[in-house]
Amino acid sequence: MEKLRIDLVSDVACPWCAIGYRRLEQALETLDGEIDVELVWQPFELNRDMPPEGEPILEHLCRKYGKDAATMEQSQREIMAVAEELGLNFRGAVERRANNTFDTHRVLAWAATQNRATPLQLALFEAYFGEAKNPSDPEVLREKAIAVGLDGDAAEAIARSDQYADEVRAAQQQFMDAGVSAVPGFILDGRYLISGAQPADVLVDALRQVAEENANRQ
Repeated sequence: MEKLRIDLVSDVACPWCAIGYRRLEQALETLDGEIDVELVWQPFELNRDMPPEGEPILEHLCRKYGKDAATMEQSQREIMAVAEELGLNFRGAVERRANNTFDTHRVLAWAATQNRATPLQLALFEAYFGEAKNPSDPEVLREKAIAVGLDGDAAEAIARSDQYADEVRAAQQQFMDAGVSAVPGFILDGRYLISGAQPADVLVDALRQVAEENANRQ
């Protein structure tokens, strides 16, 4: 079986990142037995300059895209429908606030050292889009860490400190330098970038192609 690394550049505040991951899961289900994938989450901040209190999501999106509230709410409802079809909980998507996620990424970097990055990432997607909670709130990070079998006290302590700050900044810079300017970004085998929440069949074809190239190089 071919082995392949996928660096998934993502932000908890990005709805298409949750959708993109679910589509990747579908692709990997199709490829079961063909390709052994190592998935590594990488950080990206959609709202790097957002103050700690955040901003109501529709207000934020209207200002960002220059659209009216009705248009942006309709767009969010359409995203919610796509997410629902994939079994994702986006019930709180319109009620959420735009938040900075730097502290979230720091705790996720720690979770990766405990081999629990994916479970925590998924729990935080649900916290943000399903429950409209601030994913950088230390208490939310504690709650979700406990829910996926991590030490909640440790997660909260990291959120209230500056631990893993250098690692997160370095990773963000690395992938921006590699050409990632929007998320999700799937980097296959450190060589190929797929941008956006592509359909599962597109991911299947791309993964097979890279795996075949690797096999031919051996």
